[in-house]
Formats: sequence, structure tokens, C-alpha cells
Amino acid sequence: MPRFPDLSMGDALELKKPHACGGSRWTVVRLGMDIGVLCEKCSRRLLLPRSQLERRVRRHLPSTPTPEGPDGPGPTT
Repeated sequence: MPRFPDLSMGDALELKKPHACGGSRWTVVRLGMDIGVLCEKCSRRLLLPRSQLERRVRRHLPSTPTPEGPDGPGPTT
């Protein structure tokens, strides 16, 4: 059973091993069979199979809502 079935765009993940730049916090930027993550320290993007990413995650931090909402800014009048 997956450890975090409710993974969504913008979620922050802390991985077990730090990246080469020293950062261990990543943001989810792509969902599917493969998960795209972005290093918050150096902006490097990785594409990992979901099963491999699930093994590497230490903590899953849900995304924080933005003032504009999940779909971006509302309509302008």
C-alpha cells in the first residue's frame, strides 16, 4: 500500500538523503507514473518512479494554500 496516496502538486517532501547541493527538501512538480520533484535549494529537477520516490521519502508535508487559491488568481474585472 502506498505511503502517501494523497500526493498532490506543490507538496513538500523531505528525502532521507540530502541532494549534492546539501538540500533535502523537494517540491512536487509533476504527477503520474513518474513523479517530478524540484530541489528547493538549487532548483534541480528529478523524475523518479513513484515506487522509488516512496522509499526515499522521510516526511510528506502537504502544500499550503495560496491566497489566489489552488487554480491561480481569480478572474479580473
